[in-house]
Amino acid sequence: MRCVVTGAAGFVGSHLSEKLLASGHEVVGVDSFTDYYPRAAKERNLQALRENPRFSLQEVDIAEADLEALVDGAEVVFHQAAQAGVRASWGKTFASYVAWNILGTQRLLEAVKQRSGKGGPRRVVYASSSSVYGEGAELPMTETTACRPFSPYGVTKLAAEHLCELYRNNFGISTVSLRYFTVYGPRQRPDMGFHKFCKAVIAGEPIVVFGDGTQTRDFTFIDDIVAANVLSATSEADGVFVIGGGSRVTLTHVLDTLGEVAGAPVATQRIEKQAGDVSHTEADASRARQLLGWSPKVTLKEGLARQLAWHRSLEG
Repeated sequence: MRCVVTGAAGFVGSHLSEKLLASGHEVVGVDSFTDYYPRAAKERNLQALRENPRFSLQEVDIAEADLEALVDGAEVVFHQAAQAGVRASWGKTFASYVAWNILGTQRLLEAVKQRSGKGGPRRVVYASSSSVYGEGAELPMTETTACRPFSPYGVTKLAAEHLCELYRNNFGISTVSLRYFTVYGPRQRPDMGFHKFCKAVIAGEPIVVFGDGTQTRDFTFIDDIVAANVLSATSEADGVFVIGGGSRVTLTHVLDTLGEVAGAPVATQRIEKQAGDVSHTEADASRARQLLGWSPKVTLKEGLARQLAWHRSLEG
């Protein structure tokens, strides 16, 4: 099938595009190369993709481009593009979160609606986030758990998720929203925790830890996230799905595990908790198991070892 992957040069988008190509599909990648982190890292993500004749890249801004022409002829749109980052979403930069996370999503859904029945996509798979839940949510988190975002970023991700549901219920557009829980692995963005941790370990520097280390996350390896997207494209089920890795542990446990795979204990430097950071997440992925046939496969220790090996390969 012909697929459109927005955010194709990013962490999840590049892995997903590679998987789709390996499965024999055609991929139209879309990316605007925002300056949130260096373009060189995104170009590195694209290296293998550019060598495949079934991959093409459109460098456009989804908040401004002609999206009807972009999605025409595609069967599935995997909407991974977003302005990322909880801590960076405060203040003046919020405008970019509104433009790319909310307006961009609405324009994409509108384009799919306009092409419905005219050779346009039959399904939109949207990358949502556990950030929609916020602080103090009931654990474990399910699709029906109350959403009270604790950061501007979370507000925009929830708004885009609501847009998917609106277009699904009002216009019959088949949409799936996958609530990712703390994704990690090779190509993780430079601003994300595990990326910083691995770089510090390799450099022999202390790891900067926000808070006291007792905060917990349900970590999900990139391969499991990609699998959830692929299954969502072919499933008859739609709506919202929790996609969490089944590895809910404290940050202190993460650092201990990283020390194990690195072969030596890690040093830390603790600073105060940052605005917008929630204390705990825990995923209940029962709906995804039942309706998508999805379950996480990669353990935290295996995933950390693979990410650390990737960082070391870059240093070499």
